[in-house]
Amino acid sequence: MKFGVADYGMNVWDGDLYDLETRLLELKGIGFDGIERLEAASPSDAVYQAAKFHRIGMDFATVRNSRLNCSLEWTSAFGKSYIWLTPGSCSRDVPMEDFLRRARKLTAVANSMHVDTALHNHLGARIENQEELDLFMKDVPGAKLLLDIGHLFCAGGDPAGTIGKYGSRLAAVHFKDFTFKDRSKGLDEWFKRIRFCELDGGDGGTPWRECVRALKKTGFDGWCFVEHDTHTDEPVRELKLSLDLLKQEFAKE
Repeated sequence: MKFGVADYGMNVWDGDLYDLETRLLELKGIGFDGIERLEAASPSDAVYQAAKFHRIGMDFATVRNSRLNCSLEWTSAFGKSYIWLTPGSCSRDVPMEDFLRRARKLTAVANSMHVDTALHNHLGARIENQEELDLFMKDVPGAKLLLDIGHLFCAGGDPAGTIGKYGSRLAAVHFKDFTFKDRSKGLDEWFKRIRFCELDGGDGGTPWRECVRALKKTGFDGWCFVEHDTHTDEPVRELKLSLDLLKQEFAKE
């Protein structure tokens, strides 16, 4: 089991990622094993960035470039297991059949390079709720799932049940909690309705402990990523709170 950070929220809080080494050292100092994505502009940049991870003793799960073929090739070159499944636009106005067709094509190409594609369910995305997720998993059998328990739960889904159902197809899991900002807003304005936050820091009742128990039953041994989309205090402090809770829950008999 590896514990990492999906560090989008840190970029929002700081304004951007100013220095990878500084970030990795901060996160290693509070007990994390790495971050989800190595961002690279070129093959040589990917090697340069990967060397920083290795020197510090941290790891990453995938590589991302603005061009999907580069993300795929460099992820394969580093021997990492998955790329995010983003076959063109993933917004809700994309016809489902078009998305599924493109997903099957990308998955076939990635699998031929010994890399998995991982669907990341997300509010406001083409695959948002439980019905859509189940349809995707049925229609793209070669793909894996990068499960975000917070986004699925807020869309009315069952994240723990999803883990039990698709345990063998999990690429990684994003952990977060949430609090309500304005219950009158709908999911089409989810960013006004809710705010994602540290574990046990919200009032939405995210069943993250049930998800841990479900993962343990499946024997999952991959990446668990803490992701706080919106920080209200220093990210290192909030991330450590979540990591400590997560490790304590996994350590229970």
